[in-house]
Amino acid sequence: MVISPRRRILTGVALGLTVFAAQATGPAVTASAAPAPTASAAVPHWASSAHESEPVNPLDGFAITHLPTGLGKPSDFQSEWEDVHFHSRVWETGPDPEGATKVDLMLKTIRGDTLTDLEALRDFLTEYHEKDPADWKLTPVQVGAFSGYTVDSQVFWFLAPGLAAEATIDRDRYSEQDLLQTAAGFRPEISA
Repeated sequence: MVISPRRRILTGVALGLTVFAAQATGPAVTASAAPAPTASAAVPHWASSAHESEPVNPLDGFAITHLPTGLGKPSDFQSEWEDVHFHSRVWETGPDPEGATKVDLMLKTIRGDTLTDLEALRDFLTEYHEKDPADWKLTPVQVGAFSGYTVDSQVFWFLAPGLAAEATIDRDRYSEQDLLQTAAGFRPEISA
């Protein structure tokens, strides 16, 4: 997955702040009253791969009801571009022997007044992802009850004026079916 320099900076800042916060609060974090985790409990329930029955913490009001197996550790991010706000959860594996990590899956909520319909969403994401509209070969797709587009390792869909979602998956490890099933399981939570 190629990340543009603008978003690379936002991600770098977010990671840098996370590391700084962890260093600044290191003693408080390590002084937990909780017992040391066992190997099976070392990863919180929301950090592991889920199937339909396993709960995963929601993201910006969206339930995550299906994830492919074998995902790495998740991290949450928030960003803004052109008055549109993003909440993202990114699962990464690594580091590999060279110290690099790889994005397995990214889920995003996208909120903004300019997102009035599917075509407005497509136009916005074309610019956001720095794509040439003539070359970006999008295929219409249904994600549950919602209309969207898919291309390569990505799918995005329009939910309502001001609200959309996007999923990107590592197509070296996961299939298009994995992408679409994951997307269908990423939907607004239903209030009780």
